[in-house]
Amino acid sequence: MYTCQPAASLARTTFIHTIDHDSRSENGETVTAALLEHTRKDVDDEEKGLPTRVWIETKKLWRVVGPAIFSRITSYTMFVITQAFAGHLGDLELAAMSIASNVIVGFDFGLLLGMASALETLCGQAFGAKNYYMLGIYLQRSWIVLFLCCVGLLPIFLFATPLLKLLGQPDDVAELSGVVAVCFIPLHFSFAMVFPLQRFLQSQLKNIVTAYVNLAAFVVHVLLSWLMVYRLRLGLIGTALTLNVSWWLTALGMYIYVACGGCPHTWTGFSAQAFSGLWDFVKLSASSGVMLCLENWYYRILIVMTGNLENAKIAVDALSVCMNINGWEMMIPLGFFAGTGVRVANELGAGNGKGAKFATIVSVCESVGIGLIFWLLIMLFHNEISLIFTSSPIVLEAVSHLSLLLAFTILLNSVQPILSGVAVGSGWQSYVAYINLGCYYLVGVPLGVLMGWVFHQGVMGIWAGMIFGGTAVQTVILAIITIRCDWEKEAAKATMHVRKWSDSRNNA
Repeated sequence: MYTCQPAASLARTTFIHTIDHDSRSENGETVTAALLEHTRKDVDDEEKGLPTRVWIETKKLWRVVGPAIFSRITSYTMFVITQAFAGHLGDLELAAMSIASNVIVGFDFGLLLGMASALETLCGQAFGAKNYYMLGIYLQRSWIVLFLCCVGLLPIFLFATPLLKLLGQPDDVAELSGVVAVCFIPLHFSFAMVFPLQRFLQSQLKNIVTAYVNLAAFVVHVLLSWLMVYRLRLGLIGTALTLNVSWWLTALGMYIYVACGGCPHTWTGFSAQAFSGLWDFVKLSASSGVMLCLENWYYRILIVMTGNLENAKIAVDALSVCMNINGWEMMIPLGFFAGTGVRVANELGAGNGKGAKFATIVSVCESVGIGLIFWLLIMLFHNEISLIFTSSPIVLEAVSHLSLLLAFTILLNSVQPILSGVAVGSGWQSYVAYINLGCYYLVGVPLGVLMGWVFHQGVMGIWAGMIFGGTAVQTVILAIITIRCDWEKEAAKATMHVRKWSDSRNNA
């Protein structure tokens, strides 16, 4: 007696039998167990309803996003606390610490962080393909490349004083900032250790470890800063050295976890294979670094341009308040940037283009939802948001006037980093670097100059021109590229890439 079988179940059975048959084909080629397992899972997922699929994807996404947001907030706050303690020492000390951390370390931080994001592509795709051994090799290659980059960037720290004087900083600020910059050299080298470890753990959905390590380092940093300033009275030098200790504790904590059995499948010890294929790794790391640096420097240029306006003190103060608010909120989209990159890379590495597309849609929708909430809060409380930073009536009024631009900047930033995360997960860094260069510096900056000086719109004109001319255009272009993406083709590319590295290991 025959029974009626549902169409979806019939399709599933037929498809899996087809795969099983193909895996025993005449030419002797076999489909890997990982691919067969993923195929079964993919067909099973398609039988589930949309709400269930969204919930499953949300859990996977927030497993990365939640700890990533927390880790970024604690890291960001370490710098804020250091500046706050420096501010209690005097105005000159605060200015020196701000210049050293925002200009010198800020340039260094953005470049090395961007270069380390190459691991989000490589480790994410290798992990999705269950090619676990290569994650450890990629980690070691990233350490080598970033360490060499740190050596190349050393002159920026050693000659910070003349460089800052060349940029027009007062002599006393430049000289003290140069001293602080030299104290930050250990911090500079810690980035080469920390950033690759973060991406290595993140690609395995283990960045909760990073969150715990950052929390411990944050507590140590607060206590050590208080000890240096108020008990030992070591002044600005002692305050600067606390960041070195905190960041190296972070590096040590993550390395101990990895090396002592926390990642048994992906870390099997140091290997000479890490020194092979370095040039291709350097190219991807460089394009990743340029991609993120062009975005990071863009907002610094906004502040520099505002400082060149007539009577710019109030405008700079108001803009700085807005950028601080934007910086805190930006930790949320950056968490989604990390989560999207991991999810897209994992799905592409597993050969699941549909899964990568669905992960992108869920991530964008959830990030935009959070962005709309903050947009609404700023629109409703535009007169109160700056009370956290200042009590000056003039600055409060200036921030209120800028709140509309702040709200739309936050809304745009709820989309743009997620699309950049898709680019990182897919390995499109070099293309996005060109897009960023064109949108930010060939459209956004000239439009900001035009609006600010030619049309005499001041800081609002500069900001509006750079946001709607640069960030908005870039977001639209990335959205079009993402919408038109052939995800199955991208999955095939990722599979070929992972297979090539596996073949090179076997040949070795």
